[in-house]
Amino acid sequence: MNVKQAIVTGASSGFGLLTVLELAKSGYHVIATMRNLEKAEVLQNELIKHHLRDKVDFLQLDVTSQEDIVQFQNKLEHYRHIQLLVNNAGFAQGGFAEDVTIEQYRAQFETNVLGVISISQAVIPFMKKQKSGRIINLSSVSGLIGFPALSAYVASKHAIEGFCESLRLELKPFGIDVILIEPGSYATNIWSSSLTDAETLLHNSSYKPFMEKIQTRLTNEEKNLGNPTDVAKLITFAANTPHPKLRYAVGKGVKLNHFVKSILPWRLWEKIVLKTLYK
Repeated sequence: MNVKQAIVTGASSGFGLLTVLELAKSGYHVIATMRNLEKAEVLQNELIKHHLRDKVDFLQLDVTSQEDIVQFQNKLEHYRHIQLLVNNAGFAQGGFAEDVTIEQYRAQFETNVLGVISISQAVIPFMKKQKSGRIINLSSVSGLIGFPALSAYVASKHAIEGFCESLRLELKPFGIDVILIEPGSYATNIWSSSLTDAETLLHNSSYKPFMEKIQTRLTNEEKNLGNPTDVAKLITFAANTPHPKLRYAVGKGVKLNHFVKSILPWRLWEKIVLKTLYK
């Protein structure tokens, strides 16, 4: 009997680590990939604790390295039933647009957009051959709504939204579903890292007073951050449900805020956001 096989990128921490655990629990054999295998220890310990170590293989994969991608695709020849790809690898570049360098924008897109496209291209031929499969891409509320001090990240996630709409229409005739997961704010290290980036760029910046107000608001809302396991469980649900939707929004206020933005005139939406963030 064939065991369903899943690939998860960026599996060393955050949503990726938790998704590996949830998929293994639900019966998948998981190929957990990460840029640096030295960071696999936390995931390995969790797998051992839950008696799941034999359900997971570890592979090194930097989604921005063509050499890694070629080696990764060659290794996939050893797997016979790849039913799922979870493109999770990514990071959030913080900073106001004027302060963020073009090199930093390029690095953001290399990982968050071109990395997703490259790994999808590597896996799609295997799914087409078996005439089935699912590609789940981690987007964000930032793929639906723009926020100040996150323009590079927001732009990358908006790009993923458009890419996935097109890809879903292209692959549906081959029995392959493409799915977007759109989390709001969760207790992972992606936001603390982006804020650190923003602070580094703020030396002598005219945006510093605005960043201080945003940081104060974010600090006050830390107690309301969601449990990232909820996102991993949703990914597992989307992987297994018979007829998956294109989009699954998850997190406090995500659906409501997106709906409100879609019906309000931009001028009014802008006024609300600026008052909320900068008051």
